[in-house]
Amino acid sequence: MADFWSDAERHVVRYGGAFTPEIIVRAEGSHVFTEDGRRILDFTSGQMSAILGHSHPEIVATVRRQIGELDHLFSGMLSRPVVDLSRRLAESLRRAEAPELSKVLLLTTGAESNEAAVRMAKLVTGGYEIVSFARSWHGMTQAAAGATYSAGRRGYGPPSPGNFAIPAPDSYRPDFTLPDGTLDWRRQLDHAFALFDAQSSGAPAACLVEPILSSGGVIEPPAGYLAALQAKCRERGMLLILDEAQTGLGRTGMWYAFERDGVVPDLLTLSKTLGAGLPLAAVVTTEEIEQRAYERGFLFYTTHVSDPLPAAVGLTVLDIIERDGLDRRAAELGERLRRGLLELQGRHDAVGDVRGRGLLQGLELVTDRAAKTGADKLGAEVTRRCLALGLHMNVVQLKGMGGTFRIAPPLTSTDEEIDRGLAILDEALGESR
Repeated sequence: MADFWSDAERHVVRYGGAFTPEIIVRAEGSHVFTEDGRRILDFTSGQMSAILGHSHPEIVATVRRQIGELDHLFSGMLSRPVVDLSRRLAESLRRAEAPELSKVLLLTTGAESNEAAVRMAKLVTGGYEIVSFARSWHGMTQAAAGATYSAGRRGYGPPSPGNFAIPAPDSYRPDFTLPDGTLDWRRQLDHAFALFDAQSSGAPAACLVEPILSSGGVIEPPAGYLAALQAKCRERGMLLILDEAQTGLGRTGMWYAFERDGVVPDLLTLSKTLGAGLPLAAVVTTEEIEQRAYERGFLFYTTHVSDPLPAAVGLTVLDIIERDGLDRRAAELGERLRRGLLELQGRHDAVGDVRGRGLLQGLELVTDRAAKTGADKLGAEVTRRCLALGLHMNVVQLKGMGGTFRIAPPLTSTDEEIDRGLAILDEALGESR
């Protein structure tokens, strides 16, 4: 084991935060297993992606079959898995009352899908200005990183021109308030776009946002917010891009998080959950936008665009979610998880807020409930204690948000696994100071 960590220190590039101090040798279902024999309950679904758990037997079978038949092609070639997955995604969106979204581009990562969506929006509108939330995370490639404000902006030279941040609608820590102290999101949104208008060069292209900000601390915009945001976009000729990397395909209790708000974005990006842990992403847009982009020479020719192997995996993911009703299961498990988290809030003064939807829940720790003072150190300590007790948790490790857990178990979790995770978290909170 000493050689492993010595080799890691000598040869592995550190790409953000410290590595988990465990050597993982395999994963199955809701658990990962360490080299020294420990079984750890995974409350992050890998990197918020493995919605079917790890090594789902049907995913394993699909990969084994497909890699022996057709794995990768010249980027200008199409295969049945690619066309079938494109059709199936369009069908799922039709059921979600978004029939306009019918044209699909299959890629590999969330950053890449956001990159393609922004590129398409700029080409179609003729503008270049992109608006995103101040606590956003959309990826680490050029345009995606330019629209990411929660981390990683300093030291890399100037970002792409035309990026603007607006405040996130944080109901727990409101900046604009009504007389009762709650978030006045309408006034906040009006103020945000008044500032954007003052700074804009008159070339708006799109607004790129998550329907629930995950890496920003599991911030859920109030009901009505996304519709109002879309209206602001329409007034300015901007397209609305919704990044559903972590919320798409059932995690929130609906197939798509935007369904709750009754809006249909101009472009939708999917990633993490679409491949259930394997590298698969998509941009979905309207026939009109795709046609306009095509006529203007849209180019997004990459090595792994329209690869058949991950597309076959995506088809299996959709099959399982539909057959097993995992969107409904996520709603049920999410209620169970939320009830448990609220009980922890009643027992532990350090739990300041519980928020989220379905199986994407946030728990924010504070040192003082009245003042809502952040608890970065306590969050790190609870994380370490949970791991020692057999639960992997992710604390949002951003400045001022180090005490916010984002909790996202697989949709295939059992009631017992949810209860066990809550019990471990309860114990860790009780032991940490």
